[in-house]
Amino acid sequence: MALSQLLVEDRQVPLNATSELPALFDGTTRLYISYTCPFAQRVWITRNLKGLQEKIKLVPIDLPNKPAWFKEKVNPANKVPALEHNGKIIGESLDLIKYVDINFDGPSLYPLDPEKRDFGEDMLKYVDTTFIKNVFASFKGDPAKDTASVFDHLENALKKFDDGPFFLGELSLVDVAYIPFVQRFQVFLGEVFKYDITAGRPKLAAWIEEMSKMVAYTQTKTDSEYVINFFKGFM
Repeated sequence: MALSQLLVEDRQVPLNATSELPALFDGTTRLYISYTCPFAQRVWITRNLKGLQEKIKLVPIDLPNKPAWFKEKVNPANKVPALEHNGKIIGESLDLIKYVDINFDGPSLYPLDPEKRDFGEDMLKYVDTTFIKNVFASFKGDPAKDTASVFDHLENALKKFDDGPFFLGELSLVDVAYIPFVQRFQVFLGEVFKYDITAGRPKLAAWIEEMSKMVAYTQTKTDSEYVINFFKGFM
């Protein structure tokens, strides 16, 4: 089946407390996700970009009503994403996107160029330790002021390589790591605080536009209304 056909998938009903445990370690590679979790979305996007829709089965979980077996049998951390592969379970989204890129067929999503790889590692460290935390903290203050430094950091990072509109010039895991959160922050800050994160940041605006052309990403997006209501809980 052609990749273009594979990219359009129907969403299954998430498994909940009444659902039976899948036949674990039967040779099937399963990616446990939630349709609304940005961390799980990273791995979902990576799977799609590499054309692995037939090799990695999506198993959506209803997080507010999780099956008891998920923690007991699948992931003791009781979190998504989790990947069942070769008789073991692997977690943590940034580790998983690298794992999927390295251990499965499909186009490589991390360049070989040492300078790009070093910069990519810096950006992957920054996303969870600084970027996400800073923006969430701003919900209780003045986001336009409190997030200026981190969104400027992204704008400047997008200027480093001029061989394409992405963080490393070419599409990579760095873009995958950031887009679920940037998309959510753009929606929420724009709607609730009337703050346009792309104002004065043309590279960021162009990057979001470029990412939004990819079905591998857009079919994983979460409904804007859900994002707004969920993020209001952090105010």
